[in-house]
Amino acid sequence: MNQRQIGSIAVFLSAFMWALEPLAAKLSYMDSTFLETSIIRAYVIVIISGIYIFLKNRKTLFNVTKPQLSALIYIALIGTLGADLIYFYALVTTPILNAVLIGHLQPMFIILFAFLLFQSETLKKKTYLGVFLMILSAFFVTTRTIDNAFSLTFGTLGDLFVLTATVFWATTALAMRKYLLPLHAGTITFYRFFIASIIFTMMIPFINIQYVNIYQISVGIIVGIGTISYYEGLKRLKAAEVSGIELSAPVFAAIIGLVFLNEPITIFQTIGIILLFAGVYSITKEKQKKRR
Repeated sequence: MNQRQIGSIAVFLSAFMWALEPLAAKLSYMDSTFLETSIIRAYVIVIISGIYIFLKNRKTLFNVTKPQLSALIYIALIGTLGADLIYFYALVTTPILNAVLIGHLQPMFIILFAFLLFQSETLKKKTYLGVFLMILSAFFVTTRTIDNAFSLTFGTLGDLFVLTATVFWATTALAMRKYLLPLHAGTITFYRFFIASIIFTMMIPFINIQYVNIYQISVGIIVGIGTISYYEGLKRLKAAEVSGIELSAPVFAAIIGLVFLNEPITIFQTIGIILLFAGVYSITKEKQKKRR
């Protein structure tokens, strides 16, 4: 099995985990709050990534430069303590499909931020088309029905929170790609959640966690495997290819939400899924042409 095949399998695995995460989180909320779930999740991920580093190459844990450490701290604060907490709070009321679909608008924000902040290259027509299709996708997913669309009802507050988390994640993805690609996938995952867990630990006296349920641990296992798999895939594939493969996550999410939580899929949301695929395809096709 070559590196591209390994990378593709890793990204497919991460996509499945991203779709499974909201289900496990919603189940954990039956006996705990979103903050309690986030804290236990961080501890479990630290353990999983630590074991992964130990099995692969334990020396990589300490081979971190100052610029890389700064980027890791940024990802921990903005990605885990910021975006992840906002996302978990939104899951209290947001359907699984909406959460995963809106979260997969991240490539659009990455492209826009890279263009606005770095301006290293001009955007091509297919990139503009891809961004436009993804904006349309968000409209169809959040409005859900034609009646809501005509009345300009743009989803719930939870949808807005997920969108905010997606913007934060996009900035951490840029930091990761700029500074952390040489690092081991387990090392990136470990530092991201270890730094966050230090702050979470300081919160525990004010939260009064009475017990830990199996679903909280499941969320940590799911996200730990998903994050490591995502970083492993990103090291072996082009970012455009990763974005394309990750689009299997909304399909998994639609099936999981329908089967386990009886969350219906509307015609408008189905159109949103199609538009999301089309948008990412347009963006990735343009990038692939440029690299030939």
